[in-house]
Amino acid sequence: MIQFILNGQPESSAAPLTVRDLLERRGLAGKRVAVERNGEIVPRARHAEVPIADGDRLEIVVAVGGG
Repeated sequence: MIQFILNGQPESSAAPLTVRDLLERRGLAGKRVAVERNGEIVPRARHAEVPIADGDRLEIVVAVGGG
């Protein structure tokens, strides 16, 4: 079981997760998002390879268009 903080809220997962897995679980796969892990931006090209580890702090920001 890993525990992490997502947008200021405690979360947990029994299975290993990558950033992409987390985005898919949240229904954000394919959307314009920015992901920060422990204070560093995770480039979109690396979402599938960056694991979420116990104690990580993540921020996900969704880009919203409008005018």
